[in-house]
Amino acid sequence: MSTGTVTKPSAAPKGGGRRKLTLPWIMLIVAAGLLLFSFVRAVSGANDLTSVGQVSGALKLAVPIGLAGLGGLWAERAGVVNIGLEGMMVLGTWFGAWAGYQWGPWTGVLVGLLGGALGGLLHAIITVTFNVNHIVSGVAVNILAVGFTQYLSNFTFAEAEGGSSKQSPRIDEIYEITVPGLSDWLTDLQGKHWFFISDVAGILGGLVTNLSLLTIVALLLIPATWWLLWRTAFGLRLRSCGENPVAAESLGVNVYKYKYIAVTVSGALAGLGGAFLAIVSTGIYQEGQTGGRGYIGLAAMIFGNWMPGGMALGAGLFGFTDSLKLRGGAENVHALLLLVALLLVIAALWQLYKKKYVVGVISAAFAGGFFLWYALTDEVPSQFVDAAPYVTTLLVLALSAQRLRMPKADGLPYRKGQGK
Repeated sequence: MSTGTVTKPSAAPKGGGRRKLTLPWIMLIVAAGLLLFSFVRAVSGANDLTSVGQVSGALKLAVPIGLAGLGGLWAERAGVVNIGLEGMMVLGTWFGAWAGYQWGPWTGVLVGLLGGALGGLLHAIITVTFNVNHIVSGVAVNILAVGFTQYLSNFTFAEAEGGSSKQSPRIDEIYEITVPGLSDWLTDLQGKHWFFISDVAGILGGLVTNLSLLTIVALLLIPATWWLLWRTAFGLRLRSCGENPVAAESLGVNVYKYKYIAVTVSGALAGLGGAFLAIVSTGIYQEGQTGGRGYIGLAAMIFGNWMPGGMALGAGLFGFTDSLKLRGGAENVHALLLLVALLLVIAALWQLYKKKYVVGVISAAFAGGFFLWYALTDEVPSQFVDAAPYVTTLLVLALSAQRLRMPKADGLPYRKGQGK
């Protein structure tokens, strides 16, 4: 009598990775965040935190950061680290202002985009063709862009009426849209300072008040990038160059071509962000006006885990903190101390639930410190207000570092023919 061997089905592997957030969960998290924000506003009395003007200003400040981050995403998804985003933004501000004051703002936008694209092309030649270290090349592009624009300003803006060697003449404005009726109604509703309802009204009102046409273009570039890179054959080939260029080349992908396209588009998007700064945000070119936004855009991209949606959230966060100092900064930042303390309490409870007692206790201790700081002071020093965007950058990167997954071949050297 033979004994049959019975093979037991293997146990399903335990899901150790993070679950992908679905739309209902995302909406729930957003609603919870708004409730927490509304609570902080109601307790602190800082009613400007979610006002129409605050949200509108935050959006205007977030767009250049988001465009720089989107540019970094294009380059790094193809395997090229682009530290030169800051320099490409500088080129975009100068070329955008130079063309804008002579031939109109939309010509300035186009020329600023082309100026950034030239910086991206230079970075691509250095890193892709000559295989120079990406960080070294990016730093060199930043230095060259600043020196090049300073040199050009001496015999262009300095000789123009209303300009100088450090700034351009005034540039005509791009048309802004305000939805009639809806904007006024939301502004009135926000002014009533009702719990949660007024906060939602303030956020929605900021999205339909004084909205530049270029802002709309920038916002549309985010879903366009997602569709192009994740829903087309072109995007699949480009991303394969950042994950495994050797395998991509073995399948017939022209890796050099896709890297060149990605880095040039990266520079063009950063240049568009620079043109936005000069034409929309200020209406004038000023030396040093990028203020490190290229680096903050890179941080927003990393915070967003090299995804367009996450990058947009990071840019919005940085734009919001940057706008605080423009509208009653000391009072608003003081209210954020309470928000940070509450977030740390939630983090502490979560860590204790997961039996990570050391991290939980440390989070609770920091929460207590922020509560005391909030309770014992009426406002924060002006220096802290000015540093808020950069402190936020460091904190966000530190807290999100453990969940990041960069493209596997990002920044790694590659020579044509390795996949053959």
